[in-house]
Amino acid sequence: MTWPVRCSMLVLALAVSLTALSQTAPAPSGPLPTARQLRWHEMEMYGLVHFGLNTFQDREWGDGDASPQLFNPDQFDADQIVLAAKAGGLKGLVLVAKHHDGFALWPTATTDYNITRSPWRNGGGDIVLEFQRACARHGLKFGVYCSPWDRNHKDYGTSLYLKAYREQLRELYTRYGELFVSWHDGANGGDGYYGGARERRLIDRTTYYDWDTTWAMTRRLQPGAVIFSDIGPDIRWVGNEKGFAAETSWATFMPVAPDGIGKAAPGYSKDAEAPGGHRQGQFWIPAECDVPLRRGWFYHEDQDNTVKTAGQLLDLYFKSVGRGANLDLGLAPDKRGLLHEKDVSALAEFGQQLSRMFGVNLAASARFEASNVRGKDLRLFGPAQLVDQDRYSYWATDDNVTTAQLTINLGFARTFKIIRLRENIKLGQRIEAFAVDAWIGTGWKEIATATSIGANRLIRLPENVTTSRVRLRITQSPVCIALSDFGLFVEEGVR
Repeated sequence: MTWPVRCSMLVLALAVSLTALSQTAPAPSGPLPTARQLRWHEMEMYGLVHFGLNTFQDREWGDGDASPQLFNPDQFDADQIVLAAKAGGLKGLVLVAKHHDGFALWPTATTDYNITRSPWRNGGGDIVLEFQRACARHGLKFGVYCSPWDRNHKDYGTSLYLKAYREQLRELYTRYGELFVSWHDGANGGDGYYGGARERRLIDRTTYYDWDTTWAMTRRLQPGAVIFSDIGPDIRWVGNEKGFAAETSWATFMPVAPDGIGKAAPGYSKDAEAPGGHRQGQFWIPAECDVPLRRGWFYHEDQDNTVKTAGQLLDLYFKSVGRGANLDLGLAPDKRGLLHEKDVSALAEFGQQLSRMFGVNLAASARFEASNVRGKDLRLFGPAQLVDQDRYSYWATDDNVTTAQLTINLGFARTFKIIRLRENIKLGQRIEAFAVDAWIGTGWKEIATATSIGANRLIRLPENVTTSRVRLRITQSPVCIALSDFGLFVEEGVR
């Protein structure tokens, strides 16, 4: 046999082998995340920056009648704010480019109620641009929120305003680089200045904004950005502003109208359905848990003593990121245009605690023994995939094996308090219940049970556990297992 022929046969055999291996991968189960949603899951935490005329009025919601002359943050430093966020472990910032009062923080052509009418930078400034550039300099992703409700615009409630609003979004989408999110909330309609009318204007939230058309523009101009609102379509509000998801939390969801019959829309949905999602939901719409670092979203001097401690932030992290959601932490620059020193300190300590806690996985060097490995292929589907730093490699079982166990031999007694599990969500959210045991004395002792896993599940034990062996039992799943991560971590010095 000649060399070219032998080589061709080897290539053919390898191709056949690779094809056979690829066919053994588990079939996906249920709705699946898009590429943009996967990137969002990997971020875990980001910030939502509220800064504007409300900051200078000591208010949360402005009426739309305050003079732009009030806005003059004479020490504004986007780098200071971005670096503080980065120190806290945040992977991006969402800037409120326009709040409900209608004051735009960029030089827009759609309204005179914008930053060019302020004394800051002699009317030549652009807060959105400065934040976007600071994020780029320091490796954070950038996103924007432009309030659909505008209490200043004279045409709000008519089709003319809708045209202006979409033009505002177009400006934001095309001037400030690649965005990771286009953020929208459900505050729509009510009392306002409205160009001097000073009246109450109500709109039909289900039809007025024609969101399908607006979001089609988002997809066209910012294809990599997830869209956040009460109902998605990419990311859903968790239903509270306390920063936590339900103990059992599904990324799958079906938006529900308040009456349970009509069509849900931003500002018109059944919030009670949001914290846990729906196991049989038709769409992959995971939850965002938003919460301000202080008591309010905008800066108020009398709230300087309400800044959450690093320990409180860590508790929120476990109840949001640790339940498969993302944490969106509200940051409020003060009148100087800086984050207050207490905010900066809390973020820095929080970030340090996270780094210490998750810096070393005690299971990384352990020996794993699985009750079942898919096709007995340890290379592709063995438990070593759980600690290989690849978020989407995974331990998998055969199709007919929906309960299984994994024994982790640590080699010698180790002490831990935190357990982490992740599924390969590219194949859907699969596992519905599991338990963790530790070898104590002469037998196994159950130390934790939980339900959903999804993108991330963190268990914070009530006390430290010292053992040389740990056992994971998957006790309920409608389909075979596809687990991508298992970790054990120490908790030290948390306040």
